Amino acid sequence: MKNLFLHRAMQFVSLLLGVRIFRLFFLTFSLYVFTFFIIKTVDFTDVKIHGIIFCSLMSIAAGGLINQFYDEEKDKIIKPFRARLQAFLKKKYFLYFYLILNILSLGISLYLSWRIFLYFVVYQFFIWFYSHKLSKILLVNNFTYVLLSVYPFFGILVYYQYFTIGIFLLSAFLFLFLLSMDIIKDLLSREADEALGYQTFPIVYGIEKTSKLVQMLLLSAGFLALFILTNQDLGLHSYYFGATIVFLILILFLLKNKSKKNYFAVSILLKIWIFVGVISMLVSEIFV
Repeated sequence: MKNLFLHRAMQFVSLLLGVRIFRLFFLTFSLYVFTFFIIKTVDFTDVKIHGIIFCSLMSIAAGGLINQFYDEEKDKIIKPFRARLQAFLKKKYFLYFYLILNILSLGISLYLSWRIFLYFVVYQFFIWFYSHKLSKILLVNNFTYVLLSVYPFFGILVYYQYFTIGIFLLSAFLFLFLLSMDIIKDLLSREADEALGYQTFPIVYGIEKTSKLVQMLLLSAGFLALFILTNQDLGLHSYYFGATIVFLILILFLLKNKSKKNYFAVSILLKIWIFVGVISMLVSEIFV
């Protein structure tokens, strides 16, 4: 009985890892901060906006499962411990839960409106197509990943018809950060990608050129942060962009040493800095 309970618990952990549970928590927090503190005209009692966020999270969770399904061999090479944990749940169950989450998301979205339903049909298709095909195509994989990452935020902007210069600049800044992070991820998984036939920038152009590309993207993010700082009135959030310039100087210094340890450290630091940015938005709007 004890062994059965332990086995079921490990299957549950495997499922949580598949849906990328920690990423879901962060996205939930980010979407609500973005919706209710940036787009200030939003009514908290509006059922549709909660439905859109919930459907987004279900679609993203399903995307994690289908990505796990297609990347099983890759995970065995670069994430062996995680792969062993996820082996407690058979592949067919990942597919079952993938279908359940997508159907749940589409059912709720159809109840909300047919336009929202079409929006999620497109989103779910491209999440699947990315895992199935696009993730192996040079540069297309990186750009598709970034676009899919910001798609839920874009959907909220479209729903509320909320477009400003400030939002455009913040989106461009986030785009550069996410693109840099995804290319660094390719640097870390270079050997596994090459063995499995992926066409990534580090494989095609080498580590040296890839590192220079990442540095160029982050340098562009730094100049954009300076532009935002001097041209946009963001209240307390302006301090974040001031600190970002100093932060990116540190990151560029770390990238001079082209070791896996440094690339991993940079990847973690960039993720933390995005989280700091979300907290900064929240604090800025609360104390405005």
